[in-house]
Amino acid sequence: MLRILATTAILAVVSLPAVAQPANMRPTRDVTVTYQMTGLAGVPPQDMRMAFSPSTGKQRIDPPGGVGWMLIDRQANSAVMVMDAQRATMAMPPSTVAAMTQDVPAGATFTRKGTATVAGTTCTEWDMAAGEARGTSCITDDGVLLRTVSTAPNGAVVRMEATQITYGPVEAAKLTVPPGYTAMQAPAGVPGAAAPR
Repeated sequence: MLRILATTAILAVVSLPAVAQPANMRPTRDVTVTYQMTGLAGVPPQDMRMAFSPSTGKQRIDPPGGVGWMLIDRQANSAVMVMDAQRATMAMPPSTVAAMTQDVPAGATFTRKGTATVAGTTCTEWDMAAGEARGTSCITDDGVLLRTVSTAPNGAVVRMEATQITYGPVEAAKLTVPPGYTAMQAPAGVPGAAAPR
């Protein structure tokens, strides 16, 4: 479970338009995007889906494996892992929420590279450097991340690229924790873990 939570948190951070500085830092209209993830150690290419609703400030992440999904609520400054099989939720610690909802990493520098086409959609490419981390992201004018390639300090390269983009209202039920779910406490070892509410 800890590995799942850690992986989901990493995906959430990478997926947000925090590694670019275009006119729009986040999607300006409802959109659902399917991405293919490659470069995770020992893991074959896998699909991940994200749904954004600017009007509610909510983002849903369905990582590979189907074990659970993440709900990020920017207006409430919260993030929870939802596990449907267990009918349970697990609140992410404040430090993880802060990392997932930041717009621009502290001290980050950006360089605009040009334009590209991903999944039939035009986007602008930006290089980003923050400390030892390096990355390149391609983001549309309306704030949708279509591709990101991140290089960790150890040299590992993780790539996430959109394969399908669908604009249109995101169902409210997909951005809401189902009623009757039990709040679980994060397992020992998760920094900043807090007791369930």
